[in-house]
Amino acid sequence: MTENRHISSYTLQEKIWRLLWAIVQATFFRYSFHTWNGWRIFLLKSYGAEIDSSCIIRRTVKIECPWNLKMGRNSCLGDGVIMYCLGKISISDRVSISQYAHLCAGTHDYNDKDMPLLRLPITIENDVWLAAGSFVGPNVTVGEGAILGARSVAMRDLDPWTIYSGNPAVIRRTRDKLA
Repeated sequence: MTENRHISSYTLQEKIWRLLWAIVQATFFRYSFHTWNGWRIFLLKSYGAEIDSSCIIRRTVKIECPWNLKMGRNSCLGDGVIMYCLGKISISDRVSISQYAHLCAGTHDYNDKDMPLLRLPITIENDVWLAAGSFVGPNVTVGEGAILGARSVAMRDLDPWTIYSGNPAVIRRTRDKLA
């Protein structure tokens, strides 16, 4: 094992911002009233997130590195959702991310003996539903209108207007485009 594994992948500025956000998230964000959605959006925007004011973000959501989060109109993050935004996470319009779903935009290069951190993006297109407890891994695009079933794992791109479930997620059937 090399000593390089102990070298941080984060700059001093990132470490400070992450610490400050952790404090804000654990207090002002987490203990805000259920109806104070605008307050939570304000806090996220204060830390660089790009979020439309029509979004709904539950107070129990956990977001790492909010400056890498972008959310379009009328999208929702349910209770207990984990957004690990080491890489950019882009959520389009009318997306529903149900309770306890996990989006992970970071991993390590296990082919390199030093296992450097990889910050890979996740893209969620319009009209997607990520059901309860689902997991979306790094460098995945979830196509328009796709559904990822409860407790399913997506480690590769999901086709538009297709329903997936399982671990790994497999196609169950297609669905009609929304009017």
